[in-house]
Amino acid sequence: MTIELFAHPFSSYCQKAITALYENGIPFEFRMLEPGNAAWEELTQIWPIGKFPLLREGEGVVPEATSIIEYLHVHHSGPVRLIPDDADAALEVRRLDRFFDNYVATPQQKLVADLLRPEAERDPRGVAEARAMLDKAYAWLESRMAGREWGAGDDFSLADCAAGPFLFYADWSHPLAGRFPAVAAYRERLKARPAFQRCIDEARPYRPFFPGGAPDRD
Repeated sequence: MTIELFAHPFSSYCQKAITALYENGIPFEFRMLEPGNAAWEELTQIWPIGKFPLLREGEGVVPEATSIIEYLHVHHSGPVRLIPDDADAALEVRRLDRFFDNYVATPQQKLVADLLRPEAERDPRGVAEARAMLDKAYAWLESRMAGREWGAGDDFSLADCAAGPFLFYADWSHPLAGRFPAVAAYRERLKARPAFQRCIDEARPYRPFFPGGAPDRD
C-alpha cells in the first residue's frame, strides 16, 4: 500500500514527520495542501479537525507528527531507529519530543500567530509570555546539550526530528543571539543532517510568507 502524507513543506510539524520518512528512505506520496485544493478537501473529510500532517495508508489514518513517527517505527522500521528498543531510552526520547512540542513549538507558534492578527487584535502580554517560555526552554536545553551530539543521547531520534524544525523557526522568531551557544551548535548539527536539510531546501520557496519576514540566513 502507498503511504500518503497530507502536508505542506513550510510547516514545522510537517517537517518533523517528513524528516522521519527521509531518514529511513520510506517512499510516500506527498499530498500538497493548499487552501481549497483537492488534497485539502480530502483532508477535511478524513480528519474533520483539519490539522496536518496526516498519514494515510490503505484504510489506516494517522494524524499528528509524533503519532506518524510512532506508526512508521512500528510498521515501516528501517536502519535509523528513531525510538530506541530499550524502554528507558525510549521514554527519554518521548520526553524530549514533548519538550520540543510544548515548550519550543507552542510559544514560537504564538509569536507567529500574533503577527498574523490585525494590529488591534494583537496580544502583547501573550507574546511576552511566549518569549519568556522560549528563554526558559533555551536555558534548560543549553545545560542539557553541553557535551551531547543529539537531544536524547548518541543517536538521532524522534526527539531530534522534533528539534530540527522547531529550533529552526524558533530562532527566526526569538533569536538565540549568541546567548545559548550549545543550543546554537545543536541547531547547526540538525540543519546539516541530510534528511532535515532536504526539508529546509524544499521549504525555501515559501519563505516570503513567514510573518515578519524570514531572516537572510539559513
